[in-house]
Amino acid sequence: MSNFVKIKNKINKFNKTLTIDGDKSLSIRWALLSSQSLKKSKASNLLLSEDVVSTLKCLKKLGVKIKISKNFCEIIGLGLNGFKYKNNLILNAGNSGTLGRLVLGLLVHSKKIIKLKGDKSLSKRDFLRVIKPLEKFGAKFNSNYGKLPIEVKGTDHSKPIRYFENKGSAQCKSSVMFAALNTSGETIIKAKKSRDHSELLFKHLKLPIKITKKNKYDIIKVKGKHDIPALNYKIPSDISSAAFFIVLTVLTENSILKIRNVNINPSRTGVFYILKLMGIRISKLNIKNYKGEKVADLIIKSTNKIKSINCPIKFNSSAIDEFLLIFLVAAKAKGVSYFKNLSELNQKESPRLKWSSRILNKIGIKNIVTENSIKIYGNPKLKINKKIVIKHFLKDHRVFMTSVIAALSFGGEWQIFDKDSINTSFPSFLKKIDYLGAKID
Repeated sequence: MSNFVKIKNKINKFNKTLTIDGDKSLSIRWALLSSQSLKKSKASNLLLSEDVVSTLKCLKKLGVKIKISKNFCEIIGLGLNGFKYKNNLILNAGNSGTLGRLVLGLLVHSKKIIKLKGDKSLSKRDFLRVIKPLEKFGAKFNSNYGKLPIEVKGTDHSKPIRYFENKGSAQCKSSVMFAALNTSGETIIKAKKSRDHSELLFKHLKLPIKITKKNKYDIIKVKGKHDIPALNYKIPSDISSAAFFIVLTVLTENSILKIRNVNINPSRTGVFYILKLMGIRISKLNIKNYKGEKVADLIIKSTNKIKSINCPIKFNSSAIDEFLLIFLVAAKAKGVSYFKNLSELNQKESPRLKWSSRILNKIGIKNIVTENSIKIYGNPKLKINKKIVIKHFLKDHRVFMTSVIAALSFGGEWQIFDKDSINTSFPSFLKKIDYLGAKID
């Protein structure tokens, strides 16, 4: 079977209702935290993407009992520092930076050396950002200049630390929080604003966590050695996955879409505020609080009046996974849009800021890109009448899906490689696209 898709036609207008797969960040965190409980935890709507499956496989290798059925996943945890495993254990994080970085936080007490590896893309990413703070707990690491593969050997005498997370990385912050769970005393983290799923789960589980919110930073205090209760959870739908369909609707004339039960955690919804500044309204219905997370149904309508934007950097962290899509919207805007302080985009599965520029160049949109910014010269009348090929992007799932949205929105004849990359985060993506009426070969 060929590992590419061909798209020859724009999508026709649609008026549909969608349900999106479970949130990847929450799925991984649920599994890792459940492994630290001594009780049985159950989750429904768990995202069974490659990243989450890699998480479950790693936990099984660490001795955790896991049962998966059609409707739920069940984990019987081993408690803090309860992992049981053989000598020379190798864990494979696959493509998942979230898994790779967070699981290291749970291994600061490992009694034997454990080796962590990943795929080609993950092996290019920086792990020094978690190795350095985790070494302060007392763990020892051996790595290839901070790249995978990494060997970790834990300590029997971990001590609480003070840590300044200045990159706005929820993965780094969460890794330290996970290490603090099994460390006597109080770990204090000064963290630049980023996703707060871990904090909300700690609060829901009534773990000893205190958060003081400042203008640009949060002060997070975690006291360790506290038993973790069972975590029974219905995973809300993923806002980052929903964003592909939000932007497709915005760019498809006379279209309306309703998306059910989406996680609208404020640390994840920068895309809403950015699109609002660009003249796009997203309505939220049936808003509720579910175990600390905000959840709502979304209503999106298309528009042909898109404004350019000088994007406020305060939204960068809360929209970090959606910028490739936001740049597509800017391509159709009237005027010049400017996005800055985005070097973190190049720390993802591929150098996404560079790939955004390449896609814009291919569709005929002038742009100027630097190491941390991009200026996009929009064209409200953008139409494509040529062949475009997208390949060699380190199998970055978001590059593949963004390219599909561009093809269906702007036209042209596209050949987009590595369609199996969607299995990382959104295996049903092409089925959802098909449901909306798109024609993809």
